[in-house]
Amino acid sequence: MAKYIFVTGGVVSGLRKGITASSIGVLLKASGLNVFMQKFDPYLNVDPGTMSPYQHGEVFVTADGAETDLDLGHYERFIDENLTKESNITSGQIYKNVIEKERRGEYDGGTVQVVPHVTNEIKKKVYYAAETSKADIIITEIGGTVGDIESLPFIEAIRQVRMEQRRENVIYMHVSLVPYIAASKESKTKPTQHSVRELLSLGIQPDIVVARAEQLLDDSLIEKIALFFNIEKSNVLVATDAASIYEVPMKMYQQNAQQVISNLLNLNITKTDITEWKRFVEKIEHSQTTIEIKLVGKYIELPDAYLSVSESLRIAGYENSVQIKIDWIKAEDVTVDNYQQLFQNAKGILVPGGFGKRGFEGKILTCQFARENKIPLLGICFGMQAAVIEFARNVCHIEDANSSELVKTNNAVIDLIRGKDKTEDIGGTLRLGNYKTTLVPNTLAHQLYGKDEVLERHRHRYEVNNDYRQQLEQAGLVFSGLYETKNLVEIIELRDHPFYIAAQYHPEFTSRPNKPNPLFNGFIQAVIKTK
Repeated sequence: MAKYIFVTGGVVSGLRKGITASSIGVLLKASGLNVFMQKFDPYLNVDPGTMSPYQHGEVFVTADGAETDLDLGHYERFIDENLTKESNITSGQIYKNVIEKERRGEYDGGTVQVVPHVTNEIKKKVYYAAETSKADIIITEIGGTVGDIESLPFIEAIRQVRMEQRRENVIYMHVSLVPYIAASKESKTKPTQHSVRELLSLGIQPDIVVARAEQLLDDSLIEKIALFFNIEKSNVLVATDAASIYEVPMKMYQQNAQQVISNLLNLNITKTDITEWKRFVEKIEHSQTTIEIKLVGKYIELPDAYLSVSESLRIAGYENSVQIKIDWIKAEDVTVDNYQQLFQNAKGILVPGGFGKRGFEGKILTCQFARENKIPLLGICFGMQAAVIEFARNVCHIEDANSSELVKTNNAVIDLIRGKDKTEDIGGTLRLGNYKTTLVPNTLAHQLYGKDEVLERHRHRYEVNNDYRQQLEQAGLVFSGLYETKNLVEIIELRDHPFYIAAQYHPEFTSRPNKPNPLFNGFIQAVIKTK
């Protein structure tokens, strides 16, 4: 029988309760337990797939093709497990299911209400995750902040879960802000008290409180929080600001969080082996040299739009004993007049994914500079398409080469995936999730992966137009990875170059601590070598 940990947040958003939940997952997995994680998001969008990156940040894609919240990227990187579509549930999905059932007459003409119909649907998602994952522990983060109107059905649903399960099978963990007032040089617990009062009014008694604070709290404050929450002092954990998010599991471990949870859930944990995680943190601490990577993107005002990319760069950096500094360059700002100057000191360039025409010509100029000046380049998804169009224009001399996604052209070297209908809805209709890529022998891609086939995650609608492949190949472009089932190009590269490779898929979604994706690892190694 699975046991459940529900994680809520109080006072303000942005407390990194997802990092806290992931850190707990690390400790429980290191204790020999199977862990599955999920996120409940209160917004009414069915998924973040159609949301602007400025609104939501990155869309993380699971192996089974779900477009999900970026927190799932943290979950996967921390607990080193492939999550599924059952890991990200939105209010939109819940209400859509309820309304569809009502339309089919499944409620026998009864009045459809938040309680019990909506809350039942939410609980089904919790129990189904436990059933399909076969995990010992299900960790569920409730998005938003306690007190938000839109999150009330989720709070009520998790209250009911404890009523339906034995008490020792369910615990509530509340992450709340304890602000530091510089003027009086004091940390204040009052906001957390109000947050807990709100939870108690909704029928939730927290079992563990994680106090988010700028600095360590003295014993008197911890005792005060414990007293107000009706919990043991040992059940109050303090999460102070850390130099790296990857230090948080160590901080939780030092406070014996795994044993607190073990006692509450009767887990009988006897040993927690965090050797691997400690080794990774030591890599971070010992990485002294800094290398700058220029990232040319469309949404750089919100770096979370490229969260998995930036984390994959850092992970690959730590693997090679270097710290990665990212120089964020807005693609729109790259022009014919300035691109030579912008990149004259570049050591490595990354062109990530994106959608739409804005800034695309800047990405093409970026690829041109990297190709002509032998600068290591890694292109991802839209970045690969930019590299192909640049090569078609400037090497094959197809002046109007472009993508049919962006303009009408007689030479759409990037075109719609075969069989896709242009009238389809945009939500959930891309090529999503894991697809097999066959790697061509004697290529950089094959060398980096060290195998003949790989599974990588996709999120795109357009692809390299096969009508131009022969012409591009004859001019020197290497197609080193193919999806043979549909004869689609997955990876392109150049031979006479220190490192010039681009993938249609998203390698950033499979990088993990101590296990960087081979494309990122090879990219950083090439930058170090050329530097």
